[in-house]
Amino acid sequence: MRERPARLQAIKKIIRSERINSQEQLLRHLEREGFSVTQATLSRDLKLLRVGKISDGIDGYFYRLPREDERRESERSYVQDFRRGYVSLDFSGTTAVVHTLEGHADSVAIALDNLNIPEVLGTIAGNNTVFVVLREDTDRDELLSKLRSKVPDLEE
Repeated sequence: MRERPARLQAIKKIIRSERINSQEQLLRHLEREGFSVTQATLSRDLKLLRVGKISDGIDGYFYRLPREDERRESERSYVQDFRRGYVSLDFSGTTAVVHTLEGHADSVAIALDNLNIPEVLGTIAGNNTVFVVLREDTDRDELLSKLRSKVPDLEE
């Protein structure tokens, strides 16, 4: 199977160039491009890319990528959610631990999941702590750099 970043690029290319009405149709296009993925993986990819289905006004729906202004507004919202709950950040190996204000871990985890930071594999939220699982080849400085590109005033 090819890497996820290449698959995400292929999905964007297909949606921009074809009228895609269903995940099954998109899966067939991906297979022609050399990608073998499950429907569950494709669903996660579509969520990550913030792909939506919109009505054509006549007889159906089709997939559409968010416009740049929609993407920026969505990202600003996630950055605000992150800032609102963030307290500090610690590291242990390939795990980062984000300490949050009481009751803010969910919104901080959702923000991290949606900021499209490739080094983040996933998050697990408690009440005031978010465990962030990093890719094996990611170090502390890489994650901090990526986070600061999204949240410029981030302090550890």
